[in-house]
Amino acid sequence: MVSGHTRAVDFLRFSGNVPPSSAAHDFKWDNERRRSMNILVVGAGPTGLTAAVELARQGIVPVVAEKRPEGSGLSRAVGILPESLELLAPSGTAQALLRKAMRIERAKIFLGDTLKVTLPLDISDDLHDTAVALPQDRTEEILRERLAAFGGAVSFDREVVDITQNATGVDVSFANGRRQRADYVIAADGVHSRIRTALGIAYGGRDIEEIWSIADVNARDWPHDRSFVLARANTGHMAVVAHMAPQRYRVVSNTPDALKSLRLPMDVTRINRQGQFHLAARQAKRYQMGRVFLAGDAAHCHSPVGGRGMNLGIADAADLARRLIADDLDGYHDARHAAGAKILAETERLRLFLSSSRAVNTLTIRAALTLAGALPPLRRRIANRFLHG
Repeated sequence: MVSGHTRAVDFLRFSGNVPPSSAAHDFKWDNERRRSMNILVVGAGPTGLTAAVELARQGIVPVVAEKRPEGSGLSRAVGILPESLELLAPSGTAQALLRKAMRIERAKIFLGDTLKVTLPLDISDDLHDTAVALPQDRTEEILRERLAAFGGAVSFDREVVDITQNATGVDVSFANGRRQRADYVIAADGVHSRIRTALGIAYGGRDIEEIWSIADVNARDWPHDRSFVLARANTGHMAVVAHMAPQRYRVVSNTPDALKSLRLPMDVTRINRQGQFHLAARQAKRYQMGRVFLAGDAAHCHSPVGGRGMNLGIADAADLARRLIADDLDGYHDARHAAGAKILAETERLRLFLSSSRAVNTLTIRAALTLAGALPPLRRRIANRFLHG
């Protein structure tokens, strides 16, 4: 927490009434504190890399440990929403992402093979109103490049096997026999977080007994470029298509076969990846234990409905980095746990509603989309909810 003395010094400094030597002393002390901080980030996905970039750009270059032998080659999360772009702008990451990403101009919602409504997502050229799509492996690559620009790097093939802490620091042991002492640890090591498990932090919630599927494909002449497409059948089965790059698309479905579930014609020329996955709706009881902090999937997981997962992790990471730099860590759990709980509740409600085979749900969806199609202000309101939650 910022002390009254610090606030007074800041006021005097900006009003020009503090001696230059005092201001220089404070600046020097701040720089020395930053250089001396030893922070370990475990996990080099979007969450861990965001935390590392945000710390490094402000003078605290962390060690980043990743158990994988190299960067991911999988698309996984795709959508990057306006809040994330705003958080990533100060480091130059947002600008780099925008150069590579596919700007999403609209969302199209189909019932069966009938287009019911098109929602405009290109509201303005401002970051605050921009959504883009980019395969997660490319997002991670850009974040690693920005980290390198600030003097940092990722240590691959470094898996955490044990962690202990006391009042002055954290000791981390790796599978290769190395050990590291850190002032703080950011656990961004995913749904199956070794650190969360080692600390005994409960990951409450439930597994969802549904088989979902994903396909990363190349296709030609898809008539819905620069769009998020949701196609829902009366049975509650649905497929979502995201345009990630020229002629490259990701299809996700709440059925075992994403491509078969898509009722819209798609001329697939190559399947880069396809598979099945199970869902869970879970949240860590605590985001902080002593000097260790959970972020991203290590702290929460939910269905991909709404495209919030990676974006929620980026927000965790940016908030935690800011608090570490400001030495204001006490509010991290309360702020981010509340944000995570809100997203989990919203995505579960939406998943249950959209995937239900009840006739009343289909009738409600049909009526709402018909109304939205006739009322531009309602379309804009729904689009704004999609962009900003």
